[in-house]
Amino acid sequence: MRKNVFKPRYKIAFLAKFASIPSRMKSPFFILFLLFVLWMPIRVHAQSSSLLEIRSADLLQGAKGFERLLGNVKMKHQNSLIACDSAYFFRDENRAQLFGRVQIKDEVDPITTTSSYAEYDGATKVAKLRKNVIFTNQKTKLYTEYLDYNRESNLATYFEGGKVVDSVNVLTSETGTYEINYERISFQYDVILVNPDYTLKTQDLIYMTIPKTAQTPGLTNIVSKEGYHLDAQKGSFYDTQLKQFKFFEGLVETEDSRVKADELFYDEPKGYYEGKKDVRVLNKERKLEVYGDEGNYWETKKYSQVYGKALVRKYFETDTLFLTADTLISQDGEADSAKFLLAFHQVNLVKSDLSGKADSLLYAFGDSAIHLYKDPILWNRSSQIAADSMVFYLVNETLDRVFMKNKAFAILTDTLLNFNQMKGRKMTGNFKDGQLSNLFIEGNGESLYYALEGDTLTQGINRILSATIGLSFVDGLIKKSNFGIRPDGKFIPVQDINEKMSRLEGFKWRVEEKPLRATIDTWRKVVEIDLTLLNFFNEPEVKLTMPTQGQLQKALKEKPIKQTGGG
Repeated sequence: MRKNVFKPRYKIAFLAKFASIPSRMKSPFFILFLLFVLWMPIRVHAQSSSLLEIRSADLLQGAKGFERLLGNVKMKHQNSLIACDSAYFFRDENRAQLFGRVQIKDEVDPITTTSSYAEYDGATKVAKLRKNVIFTNQKTKLYTEYLDYNRESNLATYFEGGKVVDSVNVLTSETGTYEINYERISFQYDVILVNPDYTLKTQDLIYMTIPKTAQTPGLTNIVSKEGYHLDAQKGSFYDTQLKQFKFFEGLVETEDSRVKADELFYDEPKGYYEGKKDVRVLNKERKLEVYGDEGNYWETKKYSQVYGKALVRKYFETDTLFLTADTLISQDGEADSAKFLLAFHQVNLVKSDLSGKADSLLYAFGDSAIHLYKDPILWNRSSQIAADSMVFYLVNETLDRVFMKNKAFAILTDTLLNFNQMKGRKMTGNFKDGQLSNLFIEGNGESLYYALEGDTLTQGINRILSATIGLSFVDGLIKKSNFGIRPDGKFIPVQDINEKMSRLEGFKWRVEEKPLRATIDTWRKVVEIDLTLLNFFNEPEVKLTMPTQGQLQKALKEKPIKQTGGG
Protein backbone atom coordinates (compact mmCIF):
# COMPACT_ATOMS: atom_id res chain seq x y z
CA MET A 1 0.00 0.00 0.00
CA ARG A 2 1.23 3.44 -0.97
CA LYS A 3 2.10 5.65 1.92
CA ASN A 4 0.72 9.16 1.90
CA VAL A 5 3.14 12.00 2.56
CA PHE A 6 1.82 15.47 3.35
CA LYS A 7 3.35 18.90 3.51
CA PRO A 8 3.73 19.89 7.19
CA ARG A 9 1.29 22.48 8.52
CA TYR A 10 1.37 22.38 12.34
CA LYS A 11 4.19 21.87 14.77
CA ILE A 12 3.97 21.20 18.54
CA ALA A 13 6.69 21.83 21.19
CA PHE A 14 6.02 18.83 23.38
CA LEU A 15 9.00 17.84 25.45
CA ALA A 16 11.10 19.36 28.25
CA LYS A 17 14.80 19.84 28.72
CA PHE A 18 16.20 18.21 31.78
CA ALA A 19 19.46 18.75 33.60
CA SER A 20 21.73 15.79 34.14
CA ILE A 21 21.26 13.77 37.29
CA PRO A 22 23.84 14.37 40.03
CA SER A 23 25.55 11.50 41.81
CA ARG A 24 23.82 9.85 44.77
CA MET A 25 24.41 11.65 48.03
CA LYS A 26 24.14 10.64 51.67
CA SER A 27 21.41 12.95 52.96
CA PRO A 28 17.77 11.83 52.64
CA PHE A 29 16.64 15.18 51.30
CA PHE A 30 19.51 15.45 48.87
CA ILE A 31 18.36 12.17 47.35
CA LEU A 32 15.13 13.95 46.45
CA PHE A 33 17.12 16.10 44.05
CA LEU A 34 17.75 13.05 41.91
CA LEU A 35 14.05 12.73 41.34
CA PHE A 36 13.33 16.39 40.75
CA VAL A 37 15.60 16.60 37.74
CA LEU A 38 12.87 14.85 35.82
CA TRP A 39 11.02 18.18 35.98
CA MET A 40 13.85 20.59 35.32
CA PRO A 41 13.10 23.76 33.29
CA ILE A 42 12.19 23.30 29.65
CA ARG A 43 14.71 24.59 27.14
CA VAL A 44 13.05 26.84 24.61
CA HIS A 45 14.44 26.12 21.15
CA ALA A 46 14.23 28.55 18.28
CA GLN A 47 11.28 27.59 16.14
CA SER A 48 10.66 28.45 12.52
CA SER A 49 7.09 27.18 12.40
CA SER A 50 4.27 26.03 14.65
CA LEU A 51 2.81 23.64 12.12
CA LEU A 52 2.41 19.94 12.70
CA GLU A 53 4.12 17.90 10.00
CA ILE A 54 2.67 14.56 9.05
CA ARG A 55 5.47 12.46 7.65
CA SER A 56 3.89 9.14 6.77
CA ALA A 57 1.22 6.52 7.42
CA ASP A 58 0.10 3.24 5.88
CA LEU A 59 -3.40 4.57 5.18
CA LEU A 60 -5.10 7.96 5.01
CA GLN A 61 -8.83 8.45 5.39
CA GLY A 62 -10.87 11.65 5.49
CA ALA A 63 -10.78 15.08 3.99
CA LYS A 64 -11.65 18.80 4.47
CA GLY A 65 -9.75 19.38 7.67
CA PHE A 66 -10.06 15.91 9.17
CA GLU A 67 -7.74 13.03 8.42
CA ARG A 68 -7.57 9.56 9.90
CA LEU A 69 -4.10 8.05 9.79
CA LEU A 70 -3.73 4.29 10.13
CA GLY A 71 -0.64 2.14 10.56
CA ASN A 72 2.91 3.21 11.34
CA VAL A 73 1.99 6.85 11.73
CA LYS A 74 4.95 9.24 11.77
CA MET A 75 4.69 12.95 12.62
CA LYS A 76 7.06 15.74 13.48
CA HIS A 77 6.54 18.86 15.51
CA GLN A 78 9.47 21.22 15.88
CA ASN A 79 12.15 19.10 17.67
CA SER A 80 9.82 16.22 18.47
CA LEU A 81 9.33 12.98 16.52
CA ILE A 82 5.90 11.40 17.02
CA ALA A 83 4.93 7.81 16.29
CA CYS A 84 1.73 5.85 16.96
CA ASP A 85 -0.51 3.14 15.52
CA SER A 86 -3.20 5.58 14.39
CA ALA A 87 -4.21 9.22 14.68
CA TYR A 88 -7.01 11.72 14.14
CA PHE A 89 -5.71 14.96 12.67
CA PHE A 90 -8.04 17.98 12.87
CA ARG A 91 -6.38 20.49 10.59
CA ASP A 92 -8.90 23.29 10.97
CA GLU A 93 -8.95 22.95 14.77
CA ASN A 94 -5.17 22.64 14.96
CA ARG A 95 -5.22 19.53 17.13
CA ALA A 96 -4.48 15.82 16.98
CA GLN A 97 -5.44 12.61 18.76
CA LEU A 98 -2.90 9.78 18.88
CA PHE A 99 -3.79 6.11 19.53
CA GLY A 100 -1.84 2.96 20.29
CA ARG A 101 1.85 2.71 21.14
CA VAL A 102 2.27 6.48 21.19
CA GLN A 103 5.90 7.59 21.30
CA ILE A 104 7.21 11.14 21.37
CA LYS A 105 10.97 11.52 21.15
CA ASP A 106 12.99 14.72 21.35
CA GLU A 107 15.68 15.11 18.67
CA VAL A 108 17.82 17.39 20.86
CA ASP A 109 17.40 16.09 24.39
CA PRO A 110 17.34 12.44 25.61
CA ILE A 111 13.61 12.68 26.40
CA THR A 112 11.04 10.07 25.37
CA THR A 113 7.37 9.68 26.28
CA THR A 114 5.18 6.69 25.60
CA SER A 115 1.48 6.16 26.23
CA SER A 116 -1.57 4.42 24.88
CA TYR A 117 -3.25 7.70 23.98
CA ALA A 118 -2.32 11.37 23.59
CA GLU A 119 -3.99 14.66 22.63
CA TYR A 120 -2.60 17.98 21.62
CA ASP A 121 -4.43 21.26 21.05
CA GLY A 122 -2.32 23.69 19.06
CA ALA A 123 -4.61 26.62 19.87
CA THR A 124 -4.34 26.27 23.64
CA LYS A 125 -0.90 24.62 23.56
CA VAL A 126 -2.22 21.92 25.91
CA ALA A 127 -0.88 18.38 25.55
CA LYS A 128 -2.51 15.43 27.30
CA LEU A 129 -0.99 11.97 27.67
CA ARG A 130 -3.22 9.11 28.84
CA LYS A 131 -2.98 5.45 29.82
CA ASN A 132 0.32 3.68 30.53
CA VAL A 133 2.27 6.94 30.36
CA ILE A 134 6.05 6.63 30.69
CA PHE A 135 8.15 9.79 30.65
CA THR A 136 11.85 8.93 30.32
CA ASN A 137 14.92 11.10 30.85
CA GLN A 138 18.04 8.94 30.60
CA LYS A 139 17.77 6.54 33.60
CA THR A 140 14.90 8.39 35.28
CA LYS A 141 11.31 7.47 34.48
CA LEU A 142 7.88 8.83 35.37
CA TYR A 143 4.96 6.35 35.31
CA THR A 144 1.39 7.68 35.39
CA GLU A 145 -2.01 7.35 33.72
CA TYR A 146 -2.63 11.09 33.31
CA LEU A 147 -0.07 13.73 32.35
CA ASP A 148 -1.00 17.27 31.17
CA TYR A 149 1.33 19.93 29.89
CA ASN A 150 0.12 23.49 29.28
CA ARG A 151 2.76 25.20 27.20
CA GLU A 152 0.92 28.51 27.37
CA SER A 153 1.03 28.73 31.18
CA ASN A 154 4.21 26.63 31.46
CA LEU A 155 2.48 24.18 33.78
CA ALA A 156 3.00 20.40 33.76
CA THR A 157 0.84 18.12 35.91
CA TYR A 158 0.35 14.42 36.54
CA PHE A 159 -2.69 13.32 38.53
CA GLU A 160 -4.58 10.29 39.83
CA GLY A 161 -1.32 8.62 40.72
CA GLY A 162 2.27 8.78 39.52
CA LYS A 163 5.62 7.11 40.17
CA VAL A 164 9.11 8.54 39.54
CA VAL A 165 11.93 5.98 39.37
CA ASP A 166 15.69 6.28 38.97
CA SER A 167 18.50 3.79 39.57
CA VAL A 168 18.05 3.79 43.36
CA ASN A 169 14.87 5.74 44.23
CA VAL A 170 11.12 5.41 43.82
CA LEU A 171 8.79 8.38 44.51
CA THR A 172 5.01 7.99 44.34
CA SER A 173 2.27 10.57 44.85
CA GLU A 174 -1.29 11.26 43.78
CA THR A 175 -0.35 14.42 41.87
CA GLY A 176 2.74 16.28 40.73
CA THR A 177 2.94 19.82 39.34
CA TYR A 178 5.79 21.80 37.80
CA GLU A 179 5.31 25.60 37.64
CA ILE A 180 8.02 26.41 35.14
CA ASN A 181 7.68 30.20 35.41
CA TYR A 182 8.28 29.99 39.17
CA GLU A 183 10.86 27.20 39.00
CA ARG A 184 8.66 25.29 41.46
CA ILE A 185 7.78 21.57 41.55
CA SER A 186 5.09 20.22 43.86
CA PHE A 187 4.20 16.64 44.80
CA GLN A 188 0.89 16.24 46.64
CA TYR A 189 -1.06 13.59 48.50
CA ASP A 190 0.38 10.33 49.77
CA VAL A 191 3.94 11.26 48.79
CA ILE A 192 6.26 8.30 49.42
CA LEU A 193 9.98 8.23 48.62
CA VAL A 194 11.65 4.83 48.87
CA ASN A 195 15.46 4.68 48.87
CA PRO A 196 17.73 1.74 49.82
CA ASP A 197 18.77 3.72 52.91
CA TYR A 198 15.43 5.19 54.02
CA THR A 199 11.73 5.72 53.31
CA LEU A 200 10.03 9.16 53.45
CA LYS A 201 6.30 9.87 53.72
CA THR A 202 4.50 13.21 53.57
CA GLN A 203 1.47 14.86 51.97
CA ASP A 204 3.12 17.80 50.26
CA LEU A 205 6.65 18.23 48.92
CA ILE A 206 7.88 21.37 47.09
CA TYR A 207 11.14 21.75 45.19
CA MET A 208 12.55 25.05 43.86
CA THR A 209 14.88 24.45 40.92
CA ILE A 210 16.45 27.82 41.67
CA PRO A 211 18.09 27.93 44.24
CA LYS A 212 17.69 24.12 44.50
CA THR A 213 15.79 23.88 47.77
CA ALA A 214 13.24 21.30 48.95
CA GLN A 215 10.42 21.91 51.40
CA THR A 216 7.67 19.86 53.05
CA PRO A 217 5.13 22.28 54.55
CA GLY A 218 3.43 19.69 56.77
CA LEU A 219 3.99 16.46 58.65
CA THR A 220 7.00 14.53 57.35
CA ASN A 221 8.13 11.08 58.52
CA ILE A 222 11.37 9.27 57.62
CA VAL A 223 12.51 5.78 58.61
CA SER A 224 16.07 4.64 57.79
CA LYS A 225 17.09 1.09 56.99
CA GLU A 226 18.67 0.95 60.47
CA GLY A 227 15.27 1.72 61.97
CA TYR A 228 16.03 5.35 62.86
CA HIS A 229 13.02 7.69 62.85
CA LEU A 230 12.78 11.35 61.88
CA ASP A 231 9.48 13.17 62.36
CA ALA A 232 8.80 16.81 61.49
CA GLN A 233 5.34 17.78 62.69
CA LYS A 234 5.34 21.17 60.95
CA GLY A 235 7.47 20.50 57.91
CA SER A 236 11.08 20.66 56.77
CA PHE A 237 13.40 22.65 54.52
CA TYR A 238 16.55 21.52 52.68
CA ASP A 239 19.19 23.40 50.68
CA THR A 240 20.57 20.82 48.25
CA GLN A 241 23.64 22.90 47.37
CA LEU A 242 24.75 23.77 50.90
CA LYS A 243 23.46 20.43 52.24
CA GLN A 244 21.73 22.18 55.11
CA PHE A 245 18.28 21.33 56.41
CA LYS A 246 15.74 22.40 59.02
CA PHE A 247 12.97 20.45 60.69
CA PHE A 248 10.12 22.23 62.44
CA GLU A 249 8.88 20.53 65.58
CA GLY A 250 11.43 17.94 64.61
CA LEU A 251 12.08 14.67 66.41
CA VAL A 252 15.01 12.40 65.52
CA GLU A 253 15.18 9.03 67.23
CA THR A 254 17.98 6.49 66.88
CA GLU A 255 18.85 3.34 68.75
CA ASP A 256 20.96 5.37 71.19
CA SER A 257 19.33 8.80 71.33
CA ARG A 258 16.29 11.00 70.82
CA VAL A 259 16.63 14.68 69.79
CA LYS A 260 13.76 17.16 69.61
CA ALA A 261 13.44 20.92 69.02
CA ASP A 262 10.86 23.35 67.68
CA GLU A 263 13.50 24.27 65.09
CA LEU A 264 16.17 21.66 64.35
CA PHE A 265 19.01 22.69 61.97
CA TYR A 266 21.68 20.38 60.50
CA ASP A 267 24.75 21.25 58.42
CA GLU A 268 25.84 17.97 56.82
CA PRO A 269 29.38 19.02 55.63
CA LYS A 270 30.23 20.37 59.09
CA GLY A 271 28.39 17.64 61.00
CA TYR A 272 26.79 20.38 63.07
CA TYR A 273 23.36 20.43 64.77
CA GLU A 274 21.56 23.47 66.17
CA GLY A 275 18.26 23.42 68.04
CA LYS A 276 16.04 26.32 69.09
CA LYS A 277 13.01 26.48 71.36
CA ASP A 278 12.33 23.53 73.63
CA VAL A 279 15.50 21.61 72.84
CA ARG A 280 15.76 18.15 74.39
CA VAL A 281 18.29 15.36 73.94
CA LEU A 282 17.87 11.86 75.39
CA ASN A 283 20.93 9.61 75.76
CA LYS A 284 19.32 6.18 76.06
CA GLU A 285 22.54 4.40 77.03
CA ARG A 286 23.21 6.75 79.95
CA LYS A 287 19.49 7.22 80.69
CA LEU A 288 20.15 10.96 80.64
CA GLU A 289 17.87 13.63 79.13
CA VAL A 290 18.90 17.27 78.63
CA TYR A 291 16.56 20.24 78.03
CA GLY A 292 17.16 23.89 77.15
CA ASP A 293 16.05 26.90 75.10
CA GLU A 294 18.88 26.43 72.59
CA GLY A 295 21.53 23.83 71.87
CA ASN A 296 24.51 22.99 69.63
CA TYR A 297 26.14 19.68 68.78
CA TRP A 298 29.27 18.78 66.77
CA GLU A 299 29.18 15.19 65.48
CA THR A 300 32.91 14.69 65.00
CA LYS A 301 33.86 16.06 68.39
CA LYS A 302 30.78 14.57 70.10
CA TYR A 303 30.60 17.88 71.88
CA SER A 304 27.37 19.65 72.80
CA GLN A 305 26.15 22.86 74.45
CA VAL A 306 22.68 23.50 75.87
CA TYR A 307 21.76 26.84 77.40
CA GLY A 308 18.78 28.91 78.47
CA LYS A 309 17.20 27.42 81.62
CA ALA A 310 18.92 24.09 81.05
CA LEU A 311 17.64 20.95 82.77
CA VAL A 312 19.04 17.43 83.15
CA ARG A 313 17.01 14.39 84.13
CA LYS A 314 19.05 11.32 85.08
CA TYR A 315 16.76 8.31 85.13
CA PHE A 316 17.29 5.50 87.62
CA GLU A 317 15.26 2.35 87.94
CA THR A 318 13.15 3.66 90.82
CA ASP A 319 14.15 7.33 91.01
CA THR A 320 15.15 10.39 88.97
CA LEU A 321 17.89 12.97 89.58
CA PHE A 322 17.04 16.50 88.40
CA LEU A 323 19.72 19.11 87.68
CA THR A 324 19.23 22.71 86.53
CA ALA A 325 21.75 25.32 85.35
CA ASP A 326 22.08 28.26 82.98
CA THR A 327 24.41 26.32 80.66
CA LEU A 328 25.30 22.65 80.08
CA ILE A 329 28.35 21.37 78.18
CA SER A 330 28.84 17.70 77.35
CA GLN A 331 31.75 15.75 75.89
CA ASP A 332 31.11 12.12 74.93
CA GLY A 333 34.42 10.82 73.54
CA GLU A 334 35.53 7.26 72.95
CA ALA A 335 37.49 6.91 76.20
CA ASP A 336 35.59 7.06 79.50
CA SER A 337 38.17 9.53 80.82
CA ALA A 338 37.16 11.98 78.06
CA LYS A 339 33.44 11.87 78.85
CA PHE A 340 32.00 14.59 81.07
CA LEU A 341 29.10 16.94 81.75
CA LEU A 342 29.62 20.55 82.87
CA ALA A 343 26.93 22.77 84.40
CA PHE A 344 27.43 26.48 84.97
CA HIS A 345 25.67 28.95 87.24
CA GLN A 346 22.58 28.46 89.38
CA VAL A 347 23.09 24.71 89.68
CA ASN A 348 20.34 22.90 91.60
CA LEU A 349 20.08 19.15 92.30
CA VAL A 350 16.98 17.27 93.39
CA LYS A 351 16.55 13.56 94.08
CA SER A 352 14.19 11.73 96.43
CA ASP A 353 16.92 11.42 99.10
CA LEU A 354 19.18 14.29 98.03
CA SER A 355 19.06 18.02 97.31
CA GLY A 356 21.90 20.41 96.57
CA LYS A 357 23.05 23.63 94.99
CA ALA A 358 26.27 25.20 93.74
CA ASP A 359 27.57 27.67 91.22
CA SER A 360 28.98 24.99 88.91
CA LEU A 361 29.21 21.20 88.52
CA LEU A 362 31.36 18.60 86.77
CA TYR A 363 30.13 15.06 86.20
CA ALA A 364 33.03 12.81 85.18
CA PHE A 365 31.63 9.64 83.60
CA GLY A 366 34.95 7.79 83.97
CA ASP A 367 34.73 7.46 87.77
CA SER A 368 31.05 8.45 88.18
CA ALA A 369 32.09 11.41 90.32
CA ILE A 370 29.96 14.57 90.62
CA HIS A 371 32.06 17.62 91.53
CA LEU A 372 30.46 20.78 92.97
CA TYR A 373 32.26 24.14 93.04
CA LYS A 374 31.80 27.58 94.60
CA ASP A 375 29.67 27.43 97.72
CA PRO A 376 28.29 23.92 97.20
CA ILE A 377 25.81 22.56 99.72
CA LEU A 378 23.95 19.24 100.00
CA TRP A 379 20.95 18.18 102.06
CA ASN A 380 20.37 14.51 102.83
CA ARG A 381 17.43 13.70 105.06
CA SER A 382 18.45 15.15 108.44
CA SER A 383 21.92 16.35 107.36
CA GLN A 384 23.38 19.43 105.68
CA ILE A 385 26.97 19.50 104.38
CA ALA A 386 28.87 22.42 102.82
CA ALA A 387 32.43 23.30 101.76
CA ASP A 388 34.38 25.37 99.24
CA SER A 389 34.21 22.33 96.93
CA MET A 390 32.98 18.76 97.16
CA VAL A 391 32.59 15.58 95.17
CA PHE A 392 30.03 12.85 95.77
CA TYR A 393 29.25 9.44 94.30
CA LEU A 394 26.00 7.66 93.59
CA VAL A 395 26.09 3.87 93.78
CA ASN A 396 23.03 1.73 93.09
CA GLU A 397 20.93 4.88 92.66
CA THR A 398 21.68 6.24 96.15
CA LEU A 399 24.23 8.59 97.70
CA ASP A 400 27.28 6.49 98.60
CA ARG A 401 30.10 8.83 99.76
CA VAL A 402 31.14 12.47 99.72
CA PHE A 403 34.46 14.35 99.95
CA MET A 404 34.57 17.97 101.08
CA LYS A 405 37.56 20.33 100.87
CA ASN A 406 38.26 23.64 102.63
CA LYS A 407 35.82 25.03 105.16
CA ALA A 408 33.97 21.75 105.33
CA PHE A 409 30.96 21.98 107.62
CA ALA A 410 28.38 19.27 108.44
CA ILE A 411 25.16 19.69 110.42
CA LEU A 412 22.87 16.85 111.51
CA THR A 413 19.61 17.19 113.42
CA ASP A 414 18.76 14.63 116.11
CA THR A 415 15.36 13.43 117.33
CA LEU A 416 15.00 16.62 119.42
CA LEU A 417 15.97 18.81 116.43
CA ASN A 418 19.24 19.78 118.03
CA PHE A 419 22.04 20.72 115.62
CA ASN A 420 25.02 18.36 115.82
CA GLN A 421 27.93 20.09 114.05
CA MET A 422 31.33 19.15 112.58
CA LYS A 423 33.90 21.24 110.72
CA GLY A 424 37.48 21.01 109.44
CA ARG A 425 39.78 21.50 106.45
CA LYS A 426 38.78 18.21 104.81
CA MET A 427 35.90 15.88 105.49
CA THR A 428 34.89 12.45 104.17
CA GLY A 429 31.41 11.06 104.66
CA ASN A 430 29.85 7.69 103.93
CA PHE A 431 26.19 6.88 103.55
CA LYS A 432 24.17 3.78 104.32
CA ASP A 433 20.69 3.25 102.93
CA GLY A 434 20.80 6.82 101.65
CA GLN A 435 21.59 8.40 105.03
CA LEU A 436 24.87 9.74 106.48
CA SER A 437 26.45 6.93 108.55
CA ASN A 438 29.92 8.33 109.40
CA LEU A 439 32.21 11.32 109.01
CA PHE A 440 35.98 11.60 109.13
CA ILE A 441 37.51 15.07 109.62
CA GLU A 442 41.14 15.94 108.77
CA GLY A 443 42.82 19.18 109.83
CA ASN A 444 41.59 21.59 112.50
CA GLY A 445 38.72 19.30 113.35
CA GLU A 446 35.92 20.59 115.58
CA SER A 447 32.76 18.83 116.70
CA LEU A 448 29.75 19.84 118.71
CA TYR A 449 27.15 17.22 119.47
CA TYR A 450 24.36 16.88 122.01
CA ALA A 451 24.36 14.18 124.68
CA LEU A 452 20.88 12.75 125.10
CA GLU A 453 19.31 10.57 127.72
CA GLY A 454 17.15 7.94 126.12
CA ASP A 455 17.02 9.98 122.92
CA THR A 456 14.38 12.16 124.54
CA LEU A 457 16.20 14.39 127.04
CA THR A 458 19.17 16.69 126.45
CA GLN A 459 21.94 16.27 129.03
CA GLY A 460 24.42 18.74 127.56
CA ILE A 461 26.86 19.45 124.73
CA ASN A 462 30.21 17.85 123.93
CA ARG A 463 32.66 20.23 122.22
CA ILE A 464 35.93 18.74 120.98
CA LEU A 465 38.96 20.09 119.12
CA SER A 466 41.25 17.58 117.40
CA ALA A 467 43.47 17.26 114.33
CA THR A 468 41.33 14.30 113.26
CA ILE A 469 37.83 13.31 114.27
CA GLY A 470 35.78 10.22 113.34
CA LEU A 471 32.05 10.04 114.08
CA SER A 472 29.42 7.36 113.40
CA PHE A 473 25.68 8.08 113.25
CA VAL A 474 22.35 6.28 113.38
CA ASP A 475 19.30 8.36 112.47
CA GLY A 476 21.28 11.54 113.06
CA LEU A 477 22.47 10.46 116.52
CA ILE A 478 26.18 10.04 117.25
CA LYS A 479 26.79 6.45 118.34
CA LYS A 480 30.58 6.30 118.19
CA SER A 481 33.45 8.81 118.11
CA ASN A 482 37.21 8.63 117.61
CA PHE A 483 39.70 11.45 118.06
CA GLY A 484 43.36 12.01 117.26
CA ILE A 485 46.22 12.43 119.69
CA ARG A 486 45.54 14.80 122.59
CA PRO A 487 42.08 16.06 121.74
CA ASP A 488 40.83 19.12 123.59
CA GLY A 489 37.25 18.69 124.75
CA LYS A 490 34.73 19.82 127.29
CA PHE A 491 31.21 19.03 128.33
CA ILE A 492 28.67 21.83 128.80
CA PRO A 493 25.68 20.86 130.96
CA VAL A 494 22.23 21.71 129.65
CA GLN A 495 21.70 24.49 132.20
CA ASP A 496 24.83 26.33 130.92
CA ILE A 497 24.02 26.11 127.22
CA ASN A 498 23.54 29.44 125.44
CA GLU A 499 23.34 30.35 121.76
CA LYS A 500 27.07 31.02 121.41
CA MET A 501 28.02 27.75 123.07
CA SER A 502 25.56 25.80 120.84
CA ARG A 503 27.09 26.98 117.57
CA LEU A 504 30.47 26.40 115.96
CA GLU A 505 31.95 29.37 114.16
CA GLY A 506 30.60 29.47 110.62
CA PHE A 507 27.34 27.73 111.52
CA LYS A 508 24.46 28.49 109.14
CA TRP A 509 21.37 26.35 108.77
CA ARG A 510 20.27 27.01 105.18
CA VAL A 511 17.32 24.70 104.80
CA GLU A 512 15.23 27.55 103.30
CA GLU A 513 17.57 27.38 100.25
CA LYS A 514 16.99 23.68 99.74
CA PRO A 515 15.74 23.05 96.18
CA LEU A 516 12.61 20.97 95.82
CA ARG A 517 10.81 19.33 92.87
CA ALA A 518 8.66 22.48 92.70
CA THR A 519 11.90 24.45 92.25
CA ILE A 520 12.72 22.35 89.19
CA ASP A 521 9.23 22.76 87.70
CA THR A 522 9.39 26.53 88.20
CA TRP A 523 12.76 26.62 86.42
CA ARG A 524 11.51 24.60 83.41
CA LYS A 525 8.12 22.95 83.14
CA VAL A 526 8.59 19.94 80.89
CA VAL A 527 5.76 18.93 78.59
CA GLU A 528 6.31 15.27 77.83
CA ILE A 529 6.63 14.22 74.19
CA ASP A 530 3.45 12.73 72.78
CA LEU A 531 4.71 9.64 70.99
CA THR A 532 1.18 8.83 69.77
CA LEU A 533 1.01 11.78 67.35
CA LEU A 534 0.02 11.11 63.73
CA ASN A 535 2.68 9.22 61.82
CA PHE A 536 2.22 8.18 58.22
CA PHE A 537 4.03 4.91 58.90
CA ASN A 538 1.26 3.99 61.33
CA GLU A 539 -1.39 4.56 58.66
CA PRO A 540 -2.60 1.86 56.23
CA GLU A 541 -0.64 1.70 53.02
CA VAL A 542 -2.21 3.76 50.25
CA LYS A 543 -2.49 2.00 46.91
CA LEU A 544 -2.77 4.23 43.85
CA THR A 545 -5.43 2.48 41.78
CA MET A 546 -5.09 3.01 38.05
CA PRO A 547 -8.26 3.28 35.92
CA THR A 548 -9.44 0.56 33.59
CA GLN A 549 -9.60 1.09 29.84
CA GLY A 550 -13.36 1.65 30.05
CA GLN A 551 -13.00 4.20 32.85
CA LEU A 552 -10.29 5.93 30.90
CA GLN A 553 -12.41 6.30 27.77
CA LYS A 554 -15.34 7.57 29.84
CA ALA A 555 -13.11 10.15 31.54
CA LEU A 556 -11.76 11.30 28.20
CA LYS A 557 -15.30 11.96 26.94
CA GLU A 558 -16.27 13.77 30.14
CA LYS A 559 -13.09 15.86 30.23
CA PRO A 560 -12.52 17.32 26.74
CA ILE A 561 -9.56 19.61 26.20
CA LYS A 562 -10.39 23.16 27.26
CA GLN A 563 -8.54 26.29 26.33
CA THR A 564 -6.33 27.47 29.20
CA GLY A 565 -5.05 31.00 29.64
CA GLY A 566 -1.51 32.00 30.44
CA GLY A 567 0.00 32.24 33.94
